[in-house]
This record gives sequence, structure tokens and C-alpha cells, in this order.
Amino acid sequence: MTSLSIGEVVSRTGKAASTIRYYEEIGLIPPPDRVSGRRRYQPDIVRTLSVVDIGQRAGMSLEEIRLLLDASPVDHLAIERLREVAERKLPELREAIARAELVRGWLEDAADCRCPALDDCPLFAEPLLPERVGPVAPAMLRSAARCS
Repeated sequence: MTSLSIGEVVSRTGKAASTIRYYEEIGLIPPPDRVSGRRRYQPDIVRTLSVVDIGQRAGMSLEEIRLLLDASPVDHLAIERLREVAERKLPELREAIARAELVRGWLEDAADCRCPALDDCPLFAEPLLPERVGPVAPAMLRSAARCS
């Protein structure tokens, strides 16, 4: 197997060279070999950076992603920690989805609004867009305020 230059890693992963160097600096990825002072990466770095990218898109912190990278088939404790991270993230994601649905409904209602002034518009009554979405269904909040 041939090693990859940082430019080749950048082109295969879409990550900026500065990001890759940062990941090295914080120990998220192993430091590459150096050949004539230039970084040379093993081909499996592409897969590792893919895991980092997927983890970030899933809303995981770099420290949480480290759990993914540290987990191996024989490291049951690391796999258990990964499950704990996923279980902790799921409620956050469910709340974000519920909030997005609430905002979408509000925007749909705002697009149909024919109120003469903002002071008359029920869309600006509390608590149509609460700080946090709790157990109240977004559809219930939405139906409470319809513009005339």
C-alpha cells in the first residue's frame, strides 16, 4: 500500500488540510509518518476521517467521536460508552426535530397571515414558539393561533 500526501487526503475526504492537522494536534487521528519532512498518511485515514465526518453530522462532539475511533471489536467498554453517547443524544435530537416542526408550522401560518398589524396577529402570542419543546405536541400549539 502506498501512503497518501495531505493533498491526496484532502481531495479524498473533503476535509481542509488545516482541519486534518488540527485533528493530529488534539490526538483525534494519529500523527502521520514523515518522508523528507512531508506528512504521509496510511490509506485507512480516509475511513477514519469519514467516521469523524459522520459523527459530526450526527451532532457528536470531537470527544464523543474519539469514542467511536477508540472502539474496537474486542473493547466492550468502548462500545458501551458509544451506546451511552447515542442514548444521550437521541432525546436532544427528538427535541430538535419537534422544535423544527413547530417552527415550520409557525412559518406556514405566517405565510398565510392576513392580520392588519403585528399587534393583532395571534402568531406573536406566547408560548407559540417556546424556548424548549416539551411534552406538548407541536400540532396542539400550532392550532391555538390561526390568523384571520
